[in-house]
Amino acid sequence: MEVKNSVNPNAEQMAGFAEPGPKGPIYMVNLLKFKPKAEYSDGRQSDLTGEQAYNLYGQEVAKLLVAVGGGPMFSARVERLMLGEVAQLWDKVAIAMYPSRGAMLNMMQMDKMREISVHREAGLEGQLNFETADAQGLWLTP
Repeated sequence: MEVKNSVNPNAEQMAGFAEPGPKGPIYMVNLLKFKPKAEYSDGRQSDLTGEQAYNLYGQEVAKLLVAVGGGPMFSARVERLMLGEVAQLWDKVAIAMYPSRGAMLNMMQMDKMREISVHREAGLEGQLNFETADAQGLWLTP
């Protein structure tokens, strides 16, 4: 299995937002890899680490998630690989909930999102982003 971190979706992935998607909320699972030092495309000087720059983005994106009816669900640092093999671990896992695929697309098109994305791009070396939907009945109950 080949794994390729990216910072922005390709054309095919963006086109997927136009498809109806699952009924009910979607949960975006983000595997994040940070740059050692933030690198801003506008050339600004910064003493921030990549993670610190991404956190500036994350604080604001949490507010936008709520504005579109979603919210941040989970965020934690990756400590170790428990199963399988990869060349390099991601640094953090984050899960965000959106009420629909369309709500996520709307958020991506907001002026504020474009404004704060500079911190995301400065901080991220790359990421994997999985769209998931509620698979009712798959949770085991005690």
